[in-house]
Amino acid sequence: MLETQPIKKKKKLVNNRRKSRELVMKSIYRGILNQFDINQIKKDIKDDPDYLKADEVFYQDLFDGVMSNLDQLNSEISSFIDRPIEKLSPIEHSILCISIYELIHDKAIPYKVIINEGIELAKTFGGIEGYKYINGVLDKVAEKRRLLEFSKN
Repeated sequence: MLETQPIKKKKKLVNNRRKSRELVMKSIYRGILNQFDINQIKKDIKDDPDYLKADEVFYQDLFDGVMSNLDQLNSEISSFIDRPIEKLSPIEHSILCISIYELIHDKAIPYKVIINEGIELAKTFGGIEGYKYINGVLDKVAEKRRLLEFSKN
């Protein structure tokens, strides 16, 4: 008699980079609300249940990159929004920091992917219509920062 093994269903893999972006957004959000203590934020984020699902190296690189360029990012954001940066919700501010950092510093990721990731973060964590605002701002930034790539589409 033949032994049969139960068929194992493949689990759908979670998008590790998306989880990493979510964690970076949560980290920046926390910093905006509670003043930045980067080392404490990095330590505490490891307690988030999603941390095990994330790409740790990508999280560290993205968070460190955003934090070390925060003044430049805030200046860039300010030039594309219709209100003072202080009036942005901390969620929108965090998402814009992440997405604009990637648009400027990570040319390996297509701008449409970066915009889509920002929109998805806004749909999940932001206000009801916040994703539309994020989309509009990121579209303008992409047109300026990724002109060659943007003009091909």
